[in-house]
Amino acid sequence: MKKTMKRWVFPIIIVLIFASLALFSANTAERSLNVTFDYLKEMAIIMPPVFLLMGLIEVWVPKNKIEKWLGRGSRIKGGILSVALGTLPAGPLYVAFPIAASLLKKGASVTNMVLFLGAWAALKIPQIMVEVEFLGVAFAGLRFVLTLTALIIIGLLMELILKRQTDQDWLPKTENENQ
Repeated sequence: MKKTMKRWVFPIIIVLIFASLALFSANTAERSLNVTFDYLKEMAIIMPPVFLLMGLIEVWVPKNKIEKWLGRGSRIKGGILSVALGTLPAGPLYVAFPIAASLLKKGASVTNMVLFLGAWAALKIPQIMVEVEFLGVAFAGLRFVLTLTALIIIGLLMELILKRQTDQDWLPKTENENQ
């Protein structure tokens, strides 16, 4: 019963917010509903191909390859690959989360997934090209370097902190833990 209630808390809060908006500001409620439905339509169009891609990754890319290319032992090569994979796509950030989760389950390191997600969010090639056009090479280059440095630090810190967590069911088991 308690678990079921927990599952419905957030949707109930959202409905209450929409209901109170409708009571106190009908225009705001209408605009809010339109934005919500537009977002849901966008997700309905984008997410099926993402899940298809995740399924293909699960089937076509063996776990040992992910561990080798993006795992804890991949070092700098894994970081470079993670950043490269994150800078290429042009989709919204919420597409990257299921991909990162799938890669984590296949043995990618937390640091590399932070680099992947951070690059997807802030270091996309089209974004950098527009930045160079409007703000100049010096600004874009410095922002790229500072962002990448921050992502590396955040990734390493997250790896350290999450190793100490007692709840690590979401992380893949290492070779030592499997034996």
